[in-house]
Amino acid sequence: MSNKYFGTDGFRGEVNVDLTAEHAYKIGRFLGWYFTSPLCTTDKSKGKPQIVIGKDTRRSSYMLEYALCSGIIASGGYAYILHVTTTPSVSYVVRTENFDCGIMITASHNPFYDNGIKLINRYGEKFDDNATALIEKYIDGQLNNLGIDAEDLPLAKRENIGAIVDYVSGRNRYVGYLISLASHSYKHLKIGLDCANGAVWSIAKSVFEALGATTYVVGDTPNGTNINEGCGSTHIENLCKLVREQHLDIGFAFDGDADRCIAVDEKGNEVDGDKMMYILANRLKSRGMLNENTVVATIMSNSGFVNSLKKAGVNCELTTVGDRFVYERMQQKDFDLGGEQSGHIILKKYATTGDGLLTAIMITEELCDKKTTLSKLAEPVFLYPQYTKNVRVNSKEKAIQSKAVRQAVKAVEEKIDGKGRVLLRKSGTEPVVRVMVECESEVQCVEFAQKIADVIVESN
Repeated sequence: MSNKYFGTDGFRGEVNVDLTAEHAYKIGRFLGWYFTSPLCTTDKSKGKPQIVIGKDTRRSSYMLEYALCSGIIASGGYAYILHVTTTPSVSYVVRTENFDCGIMITASHNPFYDNGIKLINRYGEKFDDNATALIEKYIDGQLNNLGIDAEDLPLAKRENIGAIVDYVSGRNRYVGYLISLASHSYKHLKIGLDCANGAVWSIAKSVFEALGATTYVVGDTPNGTNINEGCGSTHIENLCKLVREQHLDIGFAFDGDADRCIAVDEKGNEVDGDKMMYILANRLKSRGMLNENTVVATIMSNSGFVNSLKKAGVNCELTTVGDRFVYERMQQKDFDLGGEQSGHIILKKYATTGDGLLTAIMITEELCDKKTTLSKLAEPVFLYPQYTKNVRVNSKEKAIQSKAVRQAVKAVEEKIDGKGRVLLRKSGTEPVVRVMVECESEVQCVEFAQKIADVIVESN
């Protein structure tokens, strides 16, 4: 897969620097043309291409939305607008309502000045790599690769010009679907929600209050520039404080597009993706719904999590970091549950992508079924202290391959002496190398990670 523009999670970067309205317009132009073209390798669109679009609360999301719509319409497609909504809602609408594809405008957990364009195929999954490569060719003006002997793609004329359709009803059906999955009333529960000033700022409250819960909500006043700012799943301390001060039963913090969540137990302690996967694995296993008693996780998952699963009679397969790789493994082997430590969890029976709200509902259902607390459900999971240091670099490859960096990693591994691990990985969306250290002491994790980070900075 070419990665000049599209990474593991779409086209992402700083707006009007890496990602512009012109890029969005060209993506729209391509998609409005592609689904009736000879290059389309999936089922051809019946009539004019139908494309559904959602966005998060970033100020730039509106600019990119209008540019995408203009491109789609100019090529003869129809753009169905969900307005501010979550990534999993776009995935749900695409696969249940027979759209040709979906687009989510978001940079997830990144700061507000970044944005991104995620493409979703007609099955609610990541877009086809070959089609994405063709989009890159079109953006760069290489029309010969599209079989076009002209300066640009053909423009629709007269009655063949497309249109925008307001489709907020699709988002509402997604909300109804989530509510239908719960089998309990939450009237006895006080639930905290941190919406990250993002895509779920109004949906989360609506879902949990419809189920009867009393909600305490923060991060629900988006202004276009405060998404993820000191709130949401990347700043869990706010929700921990809220749960403790208000004596809540449980809390959930979401990221900017709500495809992930992190939980907080009744004591105000964080319950990360590893611990939630452990809880959900046991839930599915007890119901005979965990194929081959196996969970798919990534190499970032804690060694203690893997060992805890083993004690519970559950296997764990590890993949490269990224939800697309988790989902690919789940598809290949027909596994039912997979996810990441960051809270990006896929429950394949219900969704084709990570869904923070779905995860939150299923964790709450387990609380109600077992008539217990989240701290008790997570108690069997022993996790090694783990610390990740993000280091901005000029060249990710150079930093990873540096002899000095490899020597620094080896020195730390010798000190850990098998009781933990060191992992370096390149971010798929930012000019960042992530240094993860896992060992018996939290203080040492930080110390070791900083030592390696210093060497990376010096060698880069």
